[in-house]
Amino acid sequence: MKLDAELLTLFRKELELCRIGPGQVLAVLSAGDEKAEYAQAFMVAAGQLGAQALNVNVTRSQQNAVGVQGRHPLVGNDLAMRTLKSADMVIDLVGLLFSREQAEIQAAGARILRVMEPLHVIKQMFPTEDLRRRVDRAKQLLEGASELRFTSRAGTDMRYALGQYPVISEYGYTDQPGRWDHLPSGFAFTQGNDGQVDGTVVLQPGDIIAAFKQFVQSRVVLTVRDGSITDISGDGMDAELIRDYMNSFADPRAFAISHIGWGLNERARWYQFSATRELPQEHVMNALSFYGNVLFSTGPNLELGGTNDTACHMDLPMRRCSLWLDDVEILRDGDVVHADMKIAR
Repeated sequence: MKLDAELLTLFRKELELCRIGPGQVLAVLSAGDEKAEYAQAFMVAAGQLGAQALNVNVTRSQQNAVGVQGRHPLVGNDLAMRTLKSADMVIDLVGLLFSREQAEIQAAGARILRVMEPLHVIKQMFPTEDLRRRVDRAKQLLEGASELRFTSRAGTDMRYALGQYPVISEYGYTDQPGRWDHLPSGFAFTQGNDGQVDGTVVLQPGDIIAAFKQFVQSRVVLTVRDGSITDISGDGMDAELIRDYMNSFADPRAFAISHIGWGLNERARWYQFSATRELPQEHVMNALSFYGNVLFSTGPNLELGGTNDTACHMDLPMRRCSLWLDDVEILRDGDVVHADMKIAR
């Protein structure tokens, strides 16, 4: 297979950020012929850096939609799991997020890098050490907070009691044993304590329904009580879409409130779904990572050490929100105002 020189250079730079080198084993997990060029480029780049590389290629029986998580071809594949757990680092080209298998691989000490976006998005949002610094600061602040509150002029007012769950940072590379990240990304998040998330979320036009790769067109009001959505209302089609989609899983855990955090990647574009000509090939990392968004989510929480493994995951990045950790202001009307995370415009 002929490799694109730009792709190889970029992936080598990524593996350098991940501190891949002599004496380490890189396992590239792929499915069938999906992302075959990515798999080859990562293995060649690892070899150039003096590491050993192998491709664990599995058969996928079905292709999951963006909002369906934790269902993948590693389930029941003991040989592949043993191989991946013995590696120093795993490149995930399949999509293990919110799965028990991912948690097992991390617990064995392997760091994992998920890579799902096409090359043009990776180039656009490629990680920097400054992004890591700002995301790590967000993680530090979340770890020290007892409450997160976010509001909007549209009527959102949500409160999360914090402390039960860990904080996860995503800045696009990983150089620590057992740590997971996603290339590209740029945010930090945690989850509210069980049963201690309450309030109202008001989705407005311009907010994002990541599972559908589309923008909210009409006002949607989500009522949250004791950590779960108890009502979804609105006059337009968006409320019906969200309600019927979540109901289609026939799983009450789909309505549980999942992770909460904010975006810090100034290279990400909130309007990407409208600007791109390659939306079917793209994932949703622009939407999840754009600077100043509040990433409100529902559904599974295995990634954070919880027990909810529902297949229904809804990421709903919101614009123009304000957010506080205890009494510390982080966002104001969709802009980062905390000095340690704010960028010069």
